[in-house]
Amino acid sequence: MHHSLRHRHYWLRLATPLVVTLVICMPGIAMAQASPFMTGASSLQTNILAWLTPVAIILVMVLGGMAMANRMSWGWCLGAILGIAIGFGAPQIVTWVRGMFGV
Repeated sequence: MHHSLRHRHYWLRLATPLVVTLVICMPGIAMAQASPFMTGASSLQTNILAWLTPVAIILVMVLGGMAMANRMSWGWCLGAILGIAIGFGAPQIVTWVRGMFGV
């Protein structure tokens, strides 16, 4: 009995560093299996959002200036708000639509 207990502790001491190493390496293994298409698509999405941010800010500034000068149709303002909401909310909108159809 005493010999069996010592044998079990030996394997436990060997297995513990192995398990810890596997857990630490799991995110790296998971990232290595990501498809190149998904990596490129995520990068494109990040770049488009980076471009949309200053464009949206400039658009709001222009619309504010036009509103101050009373030279604007309020339909433009609503269209700009809707466009900004769709542009920046696209990932959430896609997730919502996919959830609706169970995809």
